[in-house]
Amino acid sequence: MLDINFIRENQELVKTAAKNKGIKLDLDSLISVDDKRKSLQTSLDRRREEQNKAAKEIGQAKEEDKAKLIEKSSNIKEAILELEAQLRPVKEQWQELMYLVPQIPHQDAPIGRDESENKEIKSWGKKPNFDFEPKDHTELMTALNMVDFERGSKVHGFRGYFLKNDGALLSWSILHYAKDFFMKKGFMPMVAPAIVRKENLYGTGHLPGDEQDLFKTQDNDFLSGTAEVPVMGYFANETLKFDKDGTIKVLAFSPCYRREAGSHGKDVKGLIRVHEFFKLEQLILCQADDKKIQELHQWLNRNTEEFIESLGIPYQTVDACTGDMGQGKVRMYDINLWVPKEEKYREISSASYYNDFQTRRFKIKYQDQDGTKKFAYSLNCTAIATPRILVALAENFQTKKGTIKVPKPLRKYLGKKEIKP
Repeated sequence: MLDINFIRENQELVKTAAKNKGIKLDLDSLISVDDKRKSLQTSLDRRREEQNKAAKEIGQAKEEDKAKLIEKSSNIKEAILELEAQLRPVKEQWQELMYLVPQIPHQDAPIGRDESENKEIKSWGKKPNFDFEPKDHTELMTALNMVDFERGSKVHGFRGYFLKNDGALLSWSILHYAKDFFMKKGFMPMVAPAIVRKENLYGTGHLPGDEQDLFKTQDNDFLSGTAEVPVMGYFANETLKFDKDGTIKVLAFSPCYRREAGSHGKDVKGLIRVHEFFKLEQLILCQADDKKIQELHQWLNRNTEEFIESLGIPYQTVDACTGDMGQGKVRMYDINLWVPKEEKYREISSASYYNDFQTRRFKIKYQDQDGTKKFAYSLNCTAIATPRILVALAENFQTKKGTIKVPKPLRKYLGKKEIKP
């Protein structure tokens, strides 16, 4: 959420940001409601000052004058109650409109409508050149008894799956290796809950816009699609004490849930889009320093690049355009893995930074050296998600015999060099 004073002083900039991000925004209505809110708040504050003054006068007045002063105080109290009643719905309307205002994207972020206009900034690795017709991951993993989609659909329904045998073991191996790999970077480990209250999703910017893609409980809580949501909520309403480098770094594991409501007809087979998956997430809170957060953004993204490189999977990194990056982000990089059968790259990770967009909503602050309390900055990046990574891993390392070669870093966890029938 942006500061209302910044919004009022930079209305054209905010309107341009909304346009470039493809977000409908009635800024004139927000300004009008804010004017009304400020006017009512000023009147309310004035009445409360009068009430305090009247209370002092009653305490100091002669007995014969108290009745008149008490009546005056009672009239002021009634006026306060009336103003509070008028202000309450205005503040609620103001808050709803404020939630719709997008973050200003970085000036170097590509302007575009959707992911098709993202800009490649890097590619790595040699794409496999098979001397046979490669299989897709569904055929390959089914033949190796690593996954069962038929029973997955029977139990879960559409997009259901079971990982089993070497499929389950390979998934666990990746998570164990990722934990060891990323913990060397200085993160605090955390296992986060997946069921969260809706205010946490408003805080991260996933509500109100993404509600159709969220699972909801009978208690009107939500199942989170990323550990970013509960971890940010963990620090809500707190004044942080940073490490000596001015940061708090968290590596969080959680199950994740997404309805994939906006992807009807896309990737209906396999492990690309599933309702339930597991993810390690990198998250950082830091001091309000624009240069520092950009450096940390690069660092987070590079961490995941290094992890993918250690597995030997070809990938590309793209600078996400304004229409693809979402409401709260200043800038976003995506890492996409090469999928041979489709002959295209598929997203595996997103690295984003928000400045104080999220922390302002969560009221997460820190105390500067001069004693001033400021809103912290936040950023996050996928460390790795499974089972999606199995798609690229299986297809890139398949053999003519229908087996899958296991990347070297995973062999000590899986206990084998090759997955065979």
